[in-house]
Parts: sequence; C-alpha cells; structure tokens
Amino acid sequence: MSLRHALLGLLADSPQTGYDLTKRFEETLSGHAWNASHSQIYPELKRLLGDGLIEIVGEGSRGSKTYGVTAEGRAELRRWMFSPLGDTPPRNEFVLRLFLLSSLDLADTRVLVGQMAQASDVEVAGLTEAIATIERFTPPGTRPGYARFAAEFGRRYYELQSEWARWVLAELEKAS
Repeated sequence: MSLRHALLGLLADSPQTGYDLTKRFEETLSGHAWNASHSQIYPELKRLLGDGLIEIVGEGSRGSKTYGVTAEGRAELRRWMFSPLGDTPPRNEFVLRLFLLSSLDLADTRVLVGQMAQASDVEVAGLTEAIATIERFTPPGTRPGYARFAAEFGRRYYELQSEWARWVLAELEKAS
C-alpha cells in the first residue's frame, strides 16, 4: 500500500484539505492500517496534483486548499484496489515478535504473551466502542458505512490475537 492510494481513497470519499486528511489519518487509520504525518501528506498531495490524480476544488482562508479526486485518480485507485495483494512486503510487528519468542526465557515469554493478550483486549474494547458509535449514527434502513466493515475487521483481528495469546499461555502451562 502506498500513501498515494490511501489519500486517493480518502479523497474519493469526499473532498478535503490537507489538514482534514491529517486528522482522518490520526482518527481512523493510524495504528490500524496506515500512519502518515503532516510532513508526508502535503508533499504527496503536491505529487498527486502534478500527476493529475487530484485537483483543487476550493480555496479557503490563509491559503488552505480543498482537494478532490479526478476521474484519472478514481481510475488509479480502482486499478490499485484490484491489484493482487502482496505487492509490498507485509510488516506486522506482532508476528515478528512471535518468530522471536524463542529468544526469551520462559518467564519472559509468559510476561510478553500476557501483555500481548492485554493490549489486544484494549484494542477490541476501543473498536467495539467505535462500532457502537458508527451504528448509533447510521440512519435506520440505510446500509452500513464502509468504516463499519473496517472496524469490524479490526475488532475480529484483535480478538484473534487475544485468543491466540491465551492459547499460548495455556500451552506453556501444560508444558511446565
């Protein structure tokens, strides 16, 4: 995944300023899917503008610009969405730590895996709350927003991590 495609997707949802995009990253994507700072977003917006994938659809006070995705930008986003997964190497810190558990002694492994379970439980609680908020603001009779689907995936992902960590702790107890 690239910042370029994340920005195109967010702008396909609705026109936004660089400030709005930075806030959306912080509030929705950071920590779950993708992290981007103000200093990364603005140069990428300039490149997208230069490539004709976005356009300025409004200007506000103090020179703020509202960007919208162009037809070419939508086509590029669609192309990327349908490209095979795995074009970029995956990075998952949780899984990396799994591979490195053998570097710890048994007591440290138990502590770390317990911390993994607790951290996953915290994420489940936060995403459960986010889902409830999304559902509260979804008008009756309308289809759920796509943010709801992403939040549900995240909740299930962290539930799996928590379940796995508790299984490891039980397996370690059996072996003792």
